[in-house]
Amino acid sequence: MKIADLITWFEAWANPTWCESWDNCGWQIEPGVLQEKARVLVCLTPTLAVMQEAIALNANLIFAHHPLIFNPLKSLRTGEAIAEMVRFAFTHNIGIYSAHTNFDQVQDGTADVLAQILELKEVTPILPTQAGLGYGRIGLLEPFLTLQELLATIQTRLAPPNLIFSPSADLQQTISRVAVLGGSGASFISAVAKSGAQAYLTSDCKFHQFQESRDRSLILIDAGHYATERPACDRLVQKFQSLNLDWVQLSKKDEDFRQFFA
Repeated sequence: MKIADLITWFEAWANPTWCESWDNCGWQIEPGVLQEKARVLVCLTPTLAVMQEAIALNANLIFAHHPLIFNPLKSLRTGEAIAEMVRFAFTHNIGIYSAHTNFDQVQDGTADVLAQILELKEVTPILPTQAGLGYGRIGLLEPFLTLQELLATIQTRLAPPNLIFSPSADLQQTISRVAVLGGSGASFISAVAKSGAQAYLTSDCKFHQFQESRDRSLILIDAGHYATERPACDRLVQKFQSLNLDWVQLSKKDEDFRQFFA
């Protein structure tokens, strides 16, 4: 499959016009690779380490969740990360494509994969955007779990380096209804609280957002940005493999940019 055909297939599933106004979905760098057979390296975040990996593996497309370029660039200077990415992209003929908030909304996107990992049933979006799609997912645990069992399940299946949750009087309380949203989901706390969910798995939550959740009787669980979104990248590789691409692989150089001192 040519890169142009791969992108056409993907955009029919996760249309880049669905992305938010502040976002930058779609081509980040296209150095003239559209007619080449797709050799794809999938990653969460396009970094210099991922670019060097792509060069070593002879990939011609880095397919990322996070955009390389968020804000308009005022300059490109030697030694700056984005400038070096641009230089390598054109020197080695490697395109960079990002699917961000459009990929968050779709079936088998970031939220859906989290819901599947927790085996949630009767799943619906936290915030619907169009028929059957939207941001985040809310569903039922079958069988129900205690809070302690739910936290242990998240730790086992997502392997976050640090799992944070809001104060709870009883780790043995029964949890039946859970909301999930990969990446930064604190802005959805109010909607989740109104939905009847007892626990909300997301990331990038601040101190007072844990307070807000506690005051709303919602258990907020922060597993980190990387741990909550990386699984969807793995799922994307599986989808691409079904398309009979020349070559596709999940990056081994993707990074969680936070480290915790033991």
